[in-house]
Formats: sequence, structure tokens, C-alpha cells
Amino acid sequence: MQRRGALFGMPGGSGGRKMAAGDIGELLVPHMPTIRVPRSGDRVYKNECAFSYDSPNSEGGLYVCMNTFLAFGREHVERHFRKTGQSVYMHLKRHVREKVRGASGGALPKRRNSKMFLDLDTDDDLNSDDYEYEDEAKLVIFPDHYEIALPNIEELPALVTIACDAVLSSKSPYRKQDPDTWENELPVSKYANNLAQLDNGVRIPPSGWKCARCDLRENLWLNLTDGSVLCGKWFFDSSGGNGHALEHYRDMGYPLAVKLGTITPDGADVYSFQEEEPVLDPHLAKHLAHFGIDMLHMHGTENGLRDNDIKPRVSEWEVIQETGTKLKPMYGPGYTGLQNLGNSCYLSSVMQAVFSIPEFQRAYVGNLPRIFDYSPLDPTQDFNTQMTKLGHGLLSGQYSKPPVKSELIEQVMKEEHKPQQNGISPRMFKAFVSKSHPEFSSNRQQDAQEFFLHLVNLVERNRIGSENPSDVFRFLVEERIQCCQTRKVRYTERVDYLMQLPVAMEAATNKDELIAYELTRREAEANRRPLPELVRAKIPFSACLQAFSEPENVDDFWSSALQAKSAGVKTSRFASFPEYLVVQIKKFTFGLDWVPKKFDVSIDMPDLLDINHLRAKGLQPGEEELPDISPPIVIPDDSKDRLMNQLIDPSDIDESSVMQLAEMGFPLEACRKAVYFTGNMGAEVAFNWIIVHMEEPDFAEPLTMPGYGGAASAGASVFGATGLDNQPPEEIVAIITSMGFHRNQAIQALRATNNNLERALDWIFSHPEFEEDSDFVIEMENNANANIISEAKPEGPRVKDGSGMYELFAFISHMGTSTMSGHYVCHIKKEGRWVIYNDHKVCASERPPKDLGYMYFYRRIPS
Repeated sequence: MQRRGALFGMPGGSGGRKMAAGDIGELLVPHMPTIRVPRSGDRVYKNECAFSYDSPNSEGGLYVCMNTFLAFGREHVERHFRKTGQSVYMHLKRHVREKVRGASGGALPKRRNSKMFLDLDTDDDLNSDDYEYEDEAKLVIFPDHYEIALPNIEELPALVTIACDAVLSSKSPYRKQDPDTWENELPVSKYANNLAQLDNGVRIPPSGWKCARCDLRENLWLNLTDGSVLCGKWFFDSSGGNGHALEHYRDMGYPLAVKLGTITPDGADVYSFQEEEPVLDPHLAKHLAHFGIDMLHMHGTENGLRDNDIKPRVSEWEVIQETGTKLKPMYGPGYTGLQNLGNSCYLSSVMQAVFSIPEFQRAYVGNLPRIFDYSPLDPTQDFNTQMTKLGHGLLSGQYSKPPVKSELIEQVMKEEHKPQQNGISPRMFKAFVSKSHPEFSSNRQQDAQEFFLHLVNLVERNRIGSENPSDVFRFLVEERIQCCQTRKVRYTERVDYLMQLPVAMEAATNKDELIAYELTRREAEANRRPLPELVRAKIPFSACLQAFSEPENVDDFWSSALQAKSAGVKTSRFASFPEYLVVQIKKFTFGLDWVPKKFDVSIDMPDLLDINHLRAKGLQPGEEELPDISPPIVIPDDSKDRLMNQLIDPSDIDESSVMQLAEMGFPLEACRKAVYFTGNMGAEVAFNWIIVHMEEPDFAEPLTMPGYGGAASAGASVFGATGLDNQPPEEIVAIITSMGFHRNQAIQALRATNNNLERALDWIFSHPEFEEDSDFVIEMENNANANIISEAKPEGPRVKDGSGMYELFAFISHMGTSTMSGHYVCHIKKEGRWVIYNDHKVCASERPPKDLGYMYFYRRIPS
């Protein structure tokens, strides 16, 4: 047994005294209650530190807590010991040594390496002829750093030996995310073999879907018996639908439905209402073909491409990845790549672009000590901790060091000079941010734009104090709808985070070339000759920008002047300009045969972008505004005779109905308004009001009624309060204080989470530093009282308005035929030059393909 010096390379480290077996047992006795044997369901982390990307391969190895089974690098293990008091850790180290050479200079014959016993997910080439590996494990007892070498069956208590064996033999907690096992976890539906399908002539188009019972166009499910397209259930994070697919099952008893938008050659998301769980349908292709969806024609090759697309797409892959150009590897801070976990390039590209933005760097990496010190007991399940870990890994340069000169000389001598860039593995980050998301938690390729919005949502829900870095993307869109019958107009505002530009194919500048190509292609297909090389459409950026600003027909908006649905014309403008503008080129669509396809276009995206002419102007002289009357509320028949039109006193709101709705996850203020405007008729009627109004910009803002002193109640956040009264509802404060938390903590947590009870409890556990900060709370209460006196109206949404002049600093490109296949890379302009981030490879770009991008990131130019 050794002392601390041996472990950390301190002088005198080899002088630790040898202890008898009884001494070791006595040493472990005080810690025995904290040593656990991993049970089924326990996640044992042996590959990666919870706070960094240290692993058993790192210089200091990895420490696994023998109670929580979390792993920590040398730099972070002391933090965990101080925070939890856990003293016993297993130290894991994999040593890599160059093989001993024979007399002739070659490596000695291969032998079975019995010195490797760690089951690690590493990228080591374990079959390398040049290196050999040796694994080492030992118990380390803090704070004195006593070491006990393993295995040590004779000297260790039986419980400790069993626990050590269980930890060493445990599998990676991420193995279940591998694509094969992920898919096989789903059971086969018992209704799939004999599913009845009605011959009702229903044919499902490849796009333009809409719920048959409401206006929702997202989270839609196709019933595999009668072809009905209906929305799914509502979720706590404001996603989902109105539950019409479930209602249809209850009415008709048709058990299986498939989610539209998830259909790929490999399958789709299928749900069984009768079995109440996601299932597999082995006859899905036949069931979809019944409604005109021929998924069998979507089979691809190993790289996700159709056979007759391989030749055209090779050019796109070569251009975007800059193949054939000698690219110089980049090392150091900000030049760290991300390993591909299997179709994770969409995540890597988005995160590289996001962490090139200073506001994200400051919010996470700039707050690293505070975030790590006050992280929850399981930091692997905390968004801010994992964001900070990823940001530090990308920006610190700690995992992007150039090879030493001796290694380069050896590589040149062997004529195999291939610069090694291992990058870091985002496995832990991906596991958390994709948790409970059916698409991102799979190993299938995904849409980078959808992941970007998913990330923004997570940042919004887990903001750190007053900082919300996603505000740099946030802007207001003014929508103007003109009724085609009355010619009156309505102006509304909504929040958005990216600008979606349509592809103006009709504006292609090489139409003659495209027509000639199409004629040649058809002739080649008819005569079974090789297809001609693809001609890419060249689209002016100005045409796409014009298409964005052109009026759009609206068929089903609620015209209060006509008291009915009406047709209108909608135009959109920027009510504010964001600090960072994200532009998505809408390249992806579906063909009539349901085969996903991508417009193969080249767009001359500008380095400098001016959109000041798209600034909203509001109601213009001569325009007559539509009356602001809401659509009728759908009320059950047995309740209609009890509906009273008079308004109630806000103080008489039925709080039990409010809390019933709030427990579903709706914002508290929206629940209060719903109950108020439906006359205290109960949670069910109020729920219908919420469904009708949930897309309105002020949906979650406090209830304000003339004659009641401004605000009926508050729903404001402690940072950037949106209400006149900043005091959280007393009934929710009482719930939190009844759990043993201080009143000040409860108030602060509710303000920081918009009075959401569940999120407030998470906030308390993740912000222990505010427990005794009563001065801060008093200050905020004083500010809240000042707001009540001084504010005339609620503060608007958080935006950072300014000039509409921007410069391009990053873009993400996609290669392949659809978002469900292919590959993403990212180009970022750093220190005056473009850099290509292609998974773990980071190189100086020679020819950045700015005309082939999918998502573009612009920063505002100060005026």
C-alpha cells in the first residue's frame, strides 16, 4: 500500500509502509457502509469523467466512486470528495507502451495480452503492432490517498472484493444506445400480424399534413386502420398536440398508428394505443403501402444514397469536405474536434457553431467553477454541467495538442505521416440532451436545424441565473394577415430563433442547362445507359430573400369580423433583429412517391447581409384593424347551459382548477387566465381555452384586467420580470416550504422558473449557493415592489434589437439525399480564416463551400 506521493508523483511516494491484511481491513472498516455493489440498473462510469474528458488513458487516470459509481479525473475527484464525503474510489489507468523490438529491429511475435482487463469504450487500436497495453486498478482512500492494489482477494473484506469485481466487469452505461439494441428493446405489437385495414380509398400525400380535428400540423399520427391523420398528446414542455389520435382510438378501437415524419427505409415510430407503448410492426411496409406510402423504394446503400444518385452525390461530398485538397490540421484552444458516435455529426456541427459564440462561452465556460461546484450530486444528469464540460473540452485546447517532434519524425520515417486528431467523445452530452426524445436518442441521422431548436429549448429551460445565452438568437416576427373578404388587417407578434428561406427554384440562372440535363437523364434511364453528371441549380440569394418576404395565402385563420374561419393573405417581417441571425435554407422536401429528397442547389450566400428593409412597420395609415375577438371556446354540451358571460373577480379564481392545469405542465399564469375567462367552470373547460390560445404571444403573461389594479397575479421571473407583481403565488410557496426549504429559496426558485413548481424544485437543488443569500432576495423583492409602482405595462419578450446588418461567421453543410441520411460538416471563421470541422478532424479550410450550406450563422455588425 502506498501513500499519496506515489499516486501524484510527489517526492517520497515510494516510501509507503506495507501493511498486514488486518491493517487493511481496519483501514476500510469506517468506510464499509459507503461501499456498494452495483445493482441492476446502476450506471457505472469507467470511461469518462463527469466534469471533463479524462479517461483511464489520461495521464492521471480515472477515479470511480465506490458508492455512486461516477467517475472523475485527477482534477475533479477532490471536489467530489469534499462535496459528498465519499472516501473510497477505484483508480483505473491504462498504460500504453511501445513494444520491445527484436534483434532484427522488428516487434517481437504477438502474444495474448493478459494485462488488459478493463472493459472500456476507447478508440485505441488494440491490434497495433507497435504498442502494448497494460491495465491497472487500485483502491484509493481519501483524504490521505492510501492505495490498495487490485486484485487483493486475501487482504480485502469479501464485500469490497465483490464490489470491485462488479465494477470492473460492468458494461458501459451507453451500450443500450447502440442502434441494434436500441431498436430491439421495442416489443412486436400483437395486432401487427392481423391488422384490419379499411378499403376507403384514403391516400396520404407526402407533405402538407394537418390534424383532421384541429389545425395542428406537427406531432401527427397516421392510423394504420382507416388512414386518419390526427395529433398526438400534449407534453409538459409545450410540445405535442391535443390528443385527437388517442380520442380516435377510444371512439373506433383502431390500435396502431405511425408518426408522420419518422418513416425511413429502416422503419418508423409506431405506437399501440391498446398496448399503451411504442411497438414494432414487422409488416409496416405493407400497412403503409395500403395508403400509398411506398417505403420499400427508399432502400439505400451503406452510405444512405440510392444507386442512381451515387455519381451525382460524390461531387457534393468532395466539394463540401474539400476532398483532394491538402488541409493543414489545426490544434489548440477552439480547434478540438468531436468524435462521431454513429450519425452524430448533426450534433457535432451545431455544437461547434454554438460554442464559437462569445455569449455561450461566457455563460458556461466562463462560469465553470461555479457551475461545477454547485452541480447536483449526479452531474451527468445536469444540463448546465454537461454544456460547461463540452464547452471547456472544445475551447480549452487540453484535448487538441499537436504531436511532438519525435512522433512526427517517426511517422515520416515509416512513410505513414497521418496527423492524429482524436477529438473528444460527446457521448455523455448526447445521452443527456437526447434523453426522452425518440429521434435524438436513436442512432439515426437527424436534422441539424431540429437539433438546434431542441438545444435552444433546453438552454431556455435551464438558464443560469440572469444569463440566457440563447437570447442572442431570439427575435420577434410581426405577422400581418389581411382578410380577403373585409380587407381588414390583423397584426400579431411571435418569437422565433431562426430565419427560414425558401429555395426559389424558378429563379435559377442556368435553366437551359437544367432542362438539357433532365432530357438527357430521362433518355439515359429509358435506354439503361449511365446517367449524366448532375447539373446543380444556381439560385441567386436575392431571389430566396424575396420569396421569404412575399405574401402567403392563409386558408383557415379566425376572422373576428366574420365570426368564422376565413381566407387571408399573410406577410411576415422582423419586429426586432437578433444579435446573431441563423438562416436555414429549406432544401428538403418529399417527392410524390414519398421518397425524401433535397434540392441540389448552389446559392450565392453573401458574406455581408442587410435585412433592414424587412423591418416591421406596424399598422399603416388607411388600414382598418380586425376586432380583437377570440374564437369561440369549445365547451362540452352538458356545460353550455351553465356558461355565464360576465367576468368574475380575479380574487375568486378557482385555485384548485388552476393547480390541476398547472400540474399538467402549463404555465401558471396561463392556467389562471384560462380559469378566469371560462368563468370558473372547471379544469376541463379551461383546458379547451388553453388549447385555443396557447400559440398567442401573451399566453403565459400575467392576467391583467382594467379595474383590478393592473395585474391579477404574477408569473414573472426573478431575472427580466414580465409581470407587474413579481410575487409568486403563495400556495406554491407554501408547497415548497412544506418540504423543508427556506421561504426565500422558494420565492427565488419560483421567480427563476416562471412559477413552475417542478422546475423550481430542480432549480433549488442545482443552486445551493443561493440558500442563505437573503440580501439578494430582499433586493429582488424591493425591485418587485418598485416594478408594481413604476411599470405601466408588462415588459416585452427578451430580445436584443439593433441593426439589420450582419456578417457571416459560420455555416453547416449537409451531404446526402435527405436529413435522414448523409453527413454534416461545419465551417467557422476564426482568427480571420475559415476552419473546417469534420467530426474529429479540424483543419484550415482552403475552399469553404459557402454556396452549398444548409444553416448559416451571422453576427450583427455594430452600427
